[in-house]
Amino acid sequence: MPGELAERWPKDGQGAYVPAAKLTGCSQLDMGEAIINSLLDSCGIPHFTRYPHYGGFGNLMLGVSAEGVDVYVPETMLEDAKNIIEGESEDEEL
Repeated sequence: MPGELAERWPKDGQGAYVPAAKLTGCSQLDMGEAIINSLLDSCGIPHFTRYPHYGGFGNLMLGVSAEGVDVYVPETMLEDAKNIIEGESEDEEL
């Protein structure tokens, strides 16, 4: 894990990094990745992206991945992250 991400990523009781969980797969073409990353950053949730299959090559050559991108967060923060991207809050009353 690179520097800043390693500092922000939560650790378990033994000091090991909490496993990553896939939050969502999204497209780069409609700015979905940028919007999700901005939302997570603004809420202080660490995250990283991975390109499925050969998407990283497409991103390198074309600037976008035709196969989209997967966003990962710590599994302990997965529910919070899902609520954030779906626009829900724990404080909202029904």
